[in-house]
Amino acid sequence: MIQAPPQQVFDVLADGWTYSDWVVGTVHVRDVDDAWPRVGSQLHHKAGPWPFSLQDSSTVLLCEPPHRLVLRAGLWPAGEAIVTFTLEPVGGDATRVRIGEDFAAGPLRWVRNKLNDVVLHLRNRETLRRLADIAARQKGTP
Repeated sequence: MIQAPPQQVFDVLADGWTYSDWVVGTVHVRDVDDAWPRVGSQLHHKAGPWPFSLQDSSTVLLCEPPHRLVLRAGLWPAGEAIVTFTLEPVGGDATRVRIGEDFAAGPLRWVRNKLNDVVLHLRNRETLRRLADIAARQKGTP
């Protein structure tokens, strides 16, 4: 639960330059298309620790502000994932955010197991904590 209304949370998702601040594993945003987060626009990033960082991009597949954003997140040669952010208002001042992530292509698609699911769950929980910190600070929210 994020103590900010859906539009305030979505505003963070719509600012591609902040992704390395809250998406665990993204270490640097190299460029963001001016049209972000319009369908087809891209965010160009680096993921993973130096010197093993991989450069790739993520593409918007669906954008329904302030309720849903779906991305195809690349991390080649490891593969790519479809990531869905769903924002649901709770009362007037809070938002329930859900992240759905499924490997869509590449080797990661074939190594899915319980251990990977646990690691992914922990990673996404920390991602949501970071997103909450940024969204709650927007527009003077305590």
